[in-house]
Amino acid sequence: QVQLVESGGGLVQAGGSLRLSCAASGRTFSNYPMGWFRQAPGKDREFVAAITWGGSGTTYADSVKGRFTISRDNAKSTVYLQMNSLKPEDTAVYYCAGRTGLPLTREPSGYNYWGQGTQVTVSS
Repeated sequence: QVQLVESGGGLVQAGGSLRLSCAASGRTFSNYPMGWFRQAPGKDREFVAAITWGGSGTTYADSVKGRFTISRDNAKSTVYLQMNSLKPEDTAVYYCAGRTGLPLTREPSGYNYWGQGTQVTVSS
C-alpha cells in the first residue's frame, strides 16, 4: 500500500507560479510511475502530467505543456509539479497518483493510489 499526501496549493494571480509536492509513504515509491491530475467543479478528472519511475520519461497534457514541469526525488519519496504562467483555467483540485504498471498512462483508471488533493485557485 502507498499513501500519498499533496501540499503546496493556494491562491495565486494569473501569470504566477506554484510548486506542488506529493509525499509518498508505504511501499517502495521509486518503483512506481507517478502522475498529476486535476478536477475543476462540474468537470471530469483530467490528466496533467506523468513521470516514469526513474524520472527520465515525462508526458504532459497539451494544455500545460511548456508551463508545467513534473519531477521526482526518489530519495525523498516525493514528486513535484512546478506550475508557471498560471491561468484562471488552471483552477482545480490537483491530485497526485501512483500506478503499479510500468508504462506511463494518461487514464485515471490506470492508477492504483491517490492522494486527497490540494486546491489551486488562479485569479484573473
